[in-house]
Parts: sequence; structure tokens; C-alpha cells
Amino acid sequence: MRLSDFRSDTVTRPSAAMRAAMFEAEVGDDVLDGDPTVRRLEDAAAALLGKQRALFVPSGTMANQVALGAWTRPGDEIIAERSAHILTWEAGAAGFLHGLQSLTLHAPDGVLHPEQLARVLRPKSVHCARTALITLEQSFMGMGEQAGGRVIPLEAMQRTAAFAREAKIPLHLDGARLFNAAVASGVEARRYAECADSVSICLSKGLGAPVGSLIVGDAEFCERAKLVRKRLGGWMRQAGFLAAAGLYALEHNVQRLARDHALARALAKSLHGLPGLHCPPEEIETNMVMVRVEHARFDPAKLVEALRPHGVLVLPMSANSLRFVTHLDLGPEDVERLAKAMRTILGAA
Repeated sequence: MRLSDFRSDTVTRPSAAMRAAMFEAEVGDDVLDGDPTVRRLEDAAAALLGKQRALFVPSGTMANQVALGAWTRPGDEIIAERSAHILTWEAGAAGFLHGLQSLTLHAPDGVLHPEQLARVLRPKSVHCARTALITLEQSFMGMGEQAGGRVIPLEAMQRTAAFAREAKIPLHLDGARLFNAAVASGVEARRYAECADSVSICLSKGLGAPVGSLIVGDAEFCERAKLVRKRLGGWMRQAGFLAAAGLYALEHNVQRLARDHALARALAKSLHGLPGLHCPPEEIETNMVMVRVEHARFDPAKLVEALRPHGVLVLPMSANSLRFVTHLDLGPEDVERLAKAMRTILGAA
């Protein structure tokens, strides 16, 4: 039975055209001589985001952790929203790898306001950690039903960036789904990237590549980042086969993200109002639908198990919410299958 997999936009398979690009890629030893296809990908990403250089790495977690390692030293402190991916879903790497402590702020929409930041900056004192980095996430995933693929407005990011520059603190943007935000808002990705001193982007989420992320910034930052990448084991050899998939993704799979966003709104419309389910379609901004579950018999974990026999896969996001993510391997028929299964499970007419 074919599965309708809404767990993440990381479950996609390379298309035939992407596989052909990978098969035909020109490759070399990226560590010894430089891989020509990796160079093309890095140059394309840097130009696309208006930065001097880029580095190709295996994963989004590594991209973020390379940035942390390049900006900080052990004992420093970073500031992030309390449910940010860089803190919540990266296995405590900030502390384990770099000896960092984290100061978290509550911002359900992902916006770190200058007023919030001003209250928590550490004074320059031998008794305090150095505030070394401010981080943002675009689009913002968050943890509960109030978040889920939220687009931080450009004006809000610009205010945060202005504060960071005035305070002489670098700003890193976790842009794993930056292109979802750009397509949804109509704001070019480079405009968001202008707000940050370093940006990570993921090629294996909505863009459909099988693996890979990029970290971009100025030349000095990227030299430091290259050393951190080496220490983390992220400098690959004939990586052009993977880079070719990333190039194809950047060239062909960005604008099509609008279809994923439309499908997410259709999904929300099909579920909102079913017994115990709440997900207003007008609140959906990108490709994530957070469904609040308030049902007498079904919590999110039970709904996950009940949907599985119907061929529908989904993840619980919290004690009272499910997360559905649309992507290029899903279509209207999958939403209809989900809606039919959910109506059957909940006993809705």
C-alpha cells in the first residue's frame, strides 16, 4: 500500500530528473583538489543569498553547529527562542560540542524583539558569560499549535538585525526552510539573508534533495567555518553527486513550494472543525499544519496509531498537537485520503 507520509518534508525521493543530474555530475576530491560541482553549488548559493561564500555540509544540524563553532568560544552564551531547532532538536550540540550556554526567550511567533534582547544582554564583566550570538529561525517551526511554519516578517527581522549590529553581536539565521518563507511572503530570500551575518539553508527539506545543507557568510566567517566543518567530519570527498542534487533543487524546486503551501491550506480546511480538531486554514502560512487535538477519546499519540492502518503517517508535536507537513511527493489525493481516514476514526458524518 502506498503511504501518505505527512511526517516531514524530509521524506521525499529524488525525481528522475534529479537522479539524472546526480548520475551525470562532474566530481573530484573536494578535500584535496576541490569538487567542481560542489564549487558550483556553493557559488550559486552564495550569489542567491547575496553573501561572499558558502560551504556545503551533510545536514542542517551540522550547518547550524558549524556556525555556532565559528562565532563563539567555550563559555560563551547564545540567545535563541526557547523552542528553536538549534536548541530543541540538535541533541544538545551547542553545549556538548562548543561549551556554550543558552539564554532562551519566549516568542511564539519566532520574533526576538529588541526590547526583549536589551533586557537579557550580559554586562561586560568577569562574572558573566559573553553574549556571543543571536539566532533566528525562518520559517519558524516552534513546538505547539501556535507555531508551525510561521514567516517572520522582514521588518521584524530588520529590527532584530539593527539591534544586533548596534550591540556588535553577530546574528545567525537558521534558514532551513528559508525558501518556504520567501515564496510565501513574496520577499526574496536574499532580503532575509541581508539581516544575518551567517545563514544556513537545507536542501533536503522542501527542496527535495536527498541530503545536504549550506552555510553562507562572508569570506572571513567561512574560513573559520571551514575549520569547524573539518573538526566535525563534514568535509566530503566526491561530494559532487550530492551537490548536483542540491543544484537541481535550487534551480527547479523553489517556486513550486507554493503548491505545497496551497496543499497545506487545503489540508487544514479538510480537518478544521472535525470533532476535537482545530486548525484554522487562514492561519497556515507555509507547508506546516499544526492541529490542536481536544478530543475525549483520542490524544495525538492515539490518532497517529489510528491513522497508520489507513496508510497515513504523521507525527505528534506536543501533548495536544499533531504536525502535518506537505511536500513534493504529496498531492490532493493524499489530503483526501487523510480527511476520509480522520472522519472514519472520529466518527464524523
